[in-house]
Amino acid sequence: MTGKAMLLDYQWCTGCHSCEVACQMEHGYKDGRSGVVVSTIGPWDLGDGMWQYDNVVNFTNLCDFCAGRAALGKGPSCVQHCQANALKFGDPLELAVEAASGHKKLLIVP
Repeated sequence: MTGKAMLLDYQWCTGCHSCEVACQMEHGYKDGRSGVVVSTIGPWDLGDGMWQYDNVVNFTNLCDFCAGRAALGKGPSCVQHCQANALKFGDPLELAVEAASGHKKLLIVP
């Protein structure tokens, strides 16, 4: 791995799966395999007008944060192709500060 981390902002992920497709195309994965998989949780009525409905990006063991792209000075393909800019890639400490502010986010540090 690279000493970097990934940050998912739940507020912006629409569940479009473009990150999955970008990963599959970048690495030539077939048969539904991918370094990143989007899962949808809900929709569940929690009562009192509250709903659980989130798209969660999960990184599989195939994910190497696009080491080949990193060697060329580029970021991961999933981040580049995220249409909602819900994924960020960078220094774990800087992303941890951002994750601690505001609404629900997920920090992935390999």
